[in-house]
Amino acid sequence: MEKAMVGTINQRAVSGTKAKRNRKALWCWLFVAPNLIFYLLFQGWPIVINWYYSMLDWSGISSNATFVKLDNYTRLIADPYFWKAYRNSFIFMLQAVPPLLVLSLVLAATLNNPLLRFAKLYRTLFFIPVIATTSIVGMIMIFIWGADGPLNYALSKLNLPGGGINWLSDGRTAMYAVIVTYIWKNLGMNMIYWLAGLQSIPRELYEAARSDGAGHFRTFYHITLPLIMPIALVILLLNTAGALKVFDLIKTMTDGGPFFATDVVSTYIYRYAFSSEMGVPSMGYASAAGIFFAFTIVILAVLQGLIRKAVLRTWGGDNS
Repeated sequence: MEKAMVGTINQRAVSGTKAKRNRKALWCWLFVAPNLIFYLLFQGWPIVINWYYSMLDWSGISSNATFVKLDNYTRLIADPYFWKAYRNSFIFMLQAVPPLLVLSLVLAATLNNPLLRFAKLYRTLFFIPVIATTSIVGMIMIFIWGADGPLNYALSKLNLPGGGINWLSDGRTAMYAVIVTYIWKNLGMNMIYWLAGLQSIPRELYEAARSDGAGHFRTFYHITLPLIMPIALVILLLNTAGALKVFDLIKTMTDGGPFFATDVVSTYIYRYAFSSEMGVPSMGYASAAGIFFAFTIVILAVLQGLIRKAVLRTWGGDNS
């Protein structure tokens, strides 16, 4: 009799715990539901429907759409201008991301010094370009990089080469001008990322290293670098994706010119999807270009994930 009563009490306790867990899970889903619904409507559904559009010969304006299967992809692969934009996207990423990461890390390490006066003021000053609208920054930079802009004026006053060049109208310098602007624009955000990683490292480790006679380089290599490596790989992934998706800065500064020297996949897609530059817009063809490039980025993300695991194993991080 007593065993039966104990069993009944245990069953009630278990059922009560399950009911409490179910109520908690229900409330969690209720709070997540608005974000999930908006994500599915404005992110998930466009991705799905874009696959369908990529197989249509459709302007995006008229109701006449012809199903052409994979013809848009065949046309895309045969287009040398697409491959030029494709190559420029990776050139931009490879030339912008490494200096951006290095400069922001140096800046963060400098501003993380507790003995530095006015460190918060310096952080604010470096972060101001981040909150500025990219299109506004691009329009201002058109003036700064122009033939009669302040940059050429300063170069001429210092008797340095480059004065009089319209940096954005020369195919040899336009990409570098955009890259420098991109680095300046995003330096503050990456500084915050690095600061978050650096400030998570206990100060006691640095004090112990200094008491053992370790210099700045050995301290950075044996303490700082291994401990910030997980967040460093996340920062690398974010910057790689951001650089490959660059659009507004190039659109406002060069519009992909001169002679497609700064044309990237984003501006290529815009030109065919929304601009009248190529005649009647071709939404189907532009969708195919977007799907093709997105597939490339997915492959790159998978490779970066594999590299991340290998690096974390090497530096003694998590093996999961």
